[in-house]
Amino acid sequence: MDEARTFRVAAAQFAVGRDRRANLAASLRMIDAAADRGAKLVVLPEFCNHLSWYDDREQALAAACRRGDDFLGPVAERAARHGLYVKIHVTLAASDGPDGTQRITAASLLYGPDGALAGLADKQVLMGSENDHLDPATEPGPVIDTALGPVGLYSCMEGVVPEVCRSLALRGAHLLLNSLNSFALDEAALHVPVRAAENRVWVVAANKVGPLLPADRIGAISAAMGVPAGALDGAGESQIVAPDGTVVARAPRRGEAVVVADIRVERAADKRRADGTDAFAARRPALYRPIASPPVPAPAFAGARAEQVAAAVVRPSGSGPAAIEDAARLVGEAAGRGAALIVLPELFWYPGGVLPDPRRRPDTEEAQDVLRTLRGALAGRAAYLACSVPLSRGHAGVLLDRDGPVLIQHQLHEGVRHRGWARAGRAQALLTHDTPWGRVAVVLAEDAVQPETLRLAALAGVDTAAVCLGGHAEPWEYTLGLPERAAENRVNLVAAGHGGGAVHALPVEFGLWRSRDAPFDGTISLPDSTAARPGLTLAPVRPGQAVRRLVSRGTDLVGGRPWKLAGALVAARPGDCAPHGTPTPHPRTPATEGAL
Repeated sequence: MDEARTFRVAAAQFAVGRDRRANLAASLRMIDAAADRGAKLVVLPEFCNHLSWYDDREQALAAACRRGDDFLGPVAERAARHGLYVKIHVTLAASDGPDGTQRITAASLLYGPDGALAGLADKQVLMGSENDHLDPATEPGPVIDTALGPVGLYSCMEGVVPEVCRSLALRGAHLLLNSLNSFALDEAALHVPVRAAENRVWVVAANKVGPLLPADRIGAISAAMGVPAGALDGAGESQIVAPDGTVVARAPRRGEAVVVADIRVERAADKRRADGTDAFAARRPALYRPIASPPVPAPAFAGARAEQVAAAVVRPSGSGPAAIEDAARLVGEAAGRGAALIVLPELFWYPGGVLPDPRRRPDTEEAQDVLRTLRGALAGRAAYLACSVPLSRGHAGVLLDRDGPVLIQHQLHEGVRHRGWARAGRAQALLTHDTPWGRVAVVLAEDAVQPETLRLAALAGVDTAAVCLGGHAEPWEYTLGLPERAAENRVNLVAAGHGGGAVHALPVEFGLWRSRDAPFDGTISLPDSTAARPGLTLAPVRPGQAVRRLVSRGTDLVGGRPWKLAGALVAARPGDCAPHGTPTPHPRTPATEGAL
């Protein structure tokens, strides 16, 4: 393996039908096209052997490939002919079920430049009708040592939830290869690039174009779904994404295409954020046990969650006393205009949210004065305010109402900016507070960047998270990270930062099977986002929508996570895979952990 070199990689998009021979010919043609462009690796779409629609399991079994058969054999030969890596995805039959029974999986296969099978990964998270006739993976996909660097394989729905890519990256993969079979526009816009940025890895993703359903069924299916027939074509936009989330090559939405980029895989070895914090070293696997444990119900919410309430992002001007005065004015205005939840940036009265001398113990009396001032701005109003302050026990997010603090959330993950005083790592749980309209969590900047944090919030039944960001947030956190946290967890986010912010509200129209009240917009899981300008921004959030987590029939974004195969997320060492075990209950730590 030599990662200290530049390699050309390719993503190929094309149409697939029910004609096996035609599908093979198309696959070989696109491998040839990638080789002609000088690629050393090419990724092909999901389900290259057959459309993913079957009448029954017998039909699915008949269409499935076998290792070395008349479909995969020519693919391996073509890889050897050109001396390149080929990642292909097919349905695969194997007699490895219980008692030798036949299993049919959705499998990613990587063939090496010698034509040998370098690695295979079965799909862990099946989408909709795939659950009818295919079997999910029984073990995590491997990290494959190649001449290009360590590689991980995944496909489509596995990238709409965070666990699969996270596991591969934690186990050392620097290059992730994604095969898609999707008509959803939010794949290319959000779900594909965010996995590169949050894990600081390269992603090469290949989607389909053309009809994804049998021609004789499209009319009936589109009518049943309330989706125009043309919107059920593969959405294309195959792409290559750098570890900072930048899309360095993108194919068009329609038509066959091969896109290439020259990449240095070694860039993915550096997990440091812009401020120097090692994002992987800062993780706290012991906190994440509920993610890799059998699903258990979240604590019940008394009453009914509101269908919609107003939320506010407050970004005051200036610093010091001027910022505190401006914040109080804006908070009072927001509460007066009916905001149920108001969020301020992290340590909002300090420039960039950073103490002048992080080595010195902060002035906690000043923090008490700030909280009293903000509480006064809420006087007589039924609003909640989230902010971040330095306390005697370290850095904390505070949720307060007109009577005072109702939740104190100490920082969970260490970061360079507040090192020395934040005392991160002492808090033992993500805490929640039940308001009359929904369940709320307060999330600080160093915690928001870890995808596990908002996953824990979803598992605890949170429907709305207040996110307080500092001035160090990287561009991808605003454009990709926060929208994805809302989408993959079905949680409203109200995020305030020194450099930006937004309200990411759960949409009323969600998933594949929708009402007919609004035209299909081409997306499946994407929040309604309102960017926050300086000063005051008001926008609705929808707590009641958080209970809707089925993105398709049989596919739950939260409860359907591959918890049995998520051992790497909770292992003390990233290379370990702790076995799954008994359910981990949601913590019932008092909401005001630690005194003000």
